[in-house]
Amino acid sequence: MTEFDGLPVLRSPVVIAAFEGWNDAGDAATAVVEHLELEWQAKPVAEIDPDDYYDFQVNRPMVTMSEEPSGRRIEWPTTRVSTCTPPGADRDVVLVRGIEPNMRWRGFCEEILELFHALDVEQVVLLGALLADTPHSRQFPVTGSASDPELANRYDVQQTKYEGPTGIVGVLHDACVRAEIPSLSYWAQVPHYVAQAPNPKATLALLHTLENVLDLRVPMGELAERAAAWESQVNELAASDADMAEYIRTLEQRDGDEEMPQASGEDLAREFEKYLRRRGGTAGPGGPAV
Repeated sequence: MTEFDGLPVLRSPVVIAAFEGWNDAGDAATAVVEHLELEWQAKPVAEIDPDDYYDFQVNRPMVTMSEEPSGRRIEWPTTRVSTCTPPGADRDVVLVRGIEPNMRWRGFCEEILELFHALDVEQVVLLGALLADTPHSRQFPVTGSASDPELANRYDVQQTKYEGPTGIVGVLHDACVRAEIPSLSYWAQVPHYVAQAPNPKATLALLHTLENVLDLRVPMGELAERAAAWESQVNELAASDADMAEYIRTLEQRDGDEEMPQASGEDLAREFEKYLRRRGGTAGPGGPAV
């Protein structure tokens, strides 16, 4: 682990982490962390030495132009850690963005956890995205799971019950549980018939979920416009392919037939109050005042 100028002292830090590869359909999850790095002006604090974890014939280093004496710089595939303080927040955020390692996953997780302990991390939120039978024209589902029943109840998600193949997100989630660090994971469902990256609509869905989890206002930038443009492009593509258009209609009809849970008045009021609090407003008897 390479540290830059020592580790900062943070306030009740929460980690948001995502990894390229198997866990990141449409690059949706890593795009969330990259977006927050820019919007919250994150400062790099550490990076993993890639030699122990990456196969450079699979994830090749990149050559970039630089002001170094050689005029070039080698960018090695790795996992980087940065910290930031969201405006108006009473806690700091640790951002982890990297590539799923090719080998030695347990050692990789041990190194990540050592850093979390050094930063006194209180909670970890892992992000992923998977290909699914969801129509591009509907709101993308985001499913969540937690490391224990108490955490699952607090965030209204399921306790982890998945069985089957997993990626580094699942392995790190398990490592956090064993290290007694509360851990959540959220996965956006990406339409499998438009799997190409980027997918701003899936990224936007994960960002909205983070707003609720962190109870913070998350700047969306131009993502809403980009998501709308992406959906419009897929609509044009579908309009030129009768089979694809029929398949999408089938998915839309299936989604329309599923029963939607009805929220109580108390649930709606609570969510509305959280929304206003994140945006600096208050709610009175006559409605919102922002």
